[in-house]
Amino acid sequence: MSLEDRLIKRLGLEPLDRHIAGWMQRNGLFVLRVGLAAVFIWYGILKPFGMSPAAELVRRTVYFVPPDLFIPILGWWEVAIGVGLLYRPLNRTAIFLLFLQMPGTLLPLVLLPEVCFTHIPWGLTLEGQYIVKNAVLIGAALVVGGTVRERAEKRERA
Repeated sequence: MSLEDRLIKRLGLEPLDRHIAGWMQRNGLFVLRVGLAAVFIWYGILKPFGMSPAAELVRRTVYFVPPDLFIPILGWWEVAIGVGLLYRPLNRTAIFLLFLQMPGTLLPLVLLPEVCFTHIPWGLTLEGQYIVKNAVLIGAALVVGGTVRERAEKRERA
């Protein structure tokens, strides 16, 4: 038993701790999916309407594709990821689209280091921080992706 567990038990907080942990276990995945969906829909919907603060970064990174074509497509792609995360039967498709998109979001770290870093590798600019936060999105997508078979397996057992 960890020191933390012993302290919780000694303070008489074990029932409360079990209740809170149980609630998080029951609801955490749903909250994670909705949060991920909100990020993708919000960031995505700005692009087709020319309101994305990331548009210039995208334009400079994917310089070999016409930005007036690419940025709206990227935006709708992100919206599709978000919608797919909200609607559980489409989670597999959303995760697939997300993992196709994520390597491209990391490109500025390599192609535009002067935009991403004040001092390589630790001094991140605001743009660099915007890009590195994608590691959290990737981790969250792995958690969601790890659950896509749960319902099918439950149906098979029933």
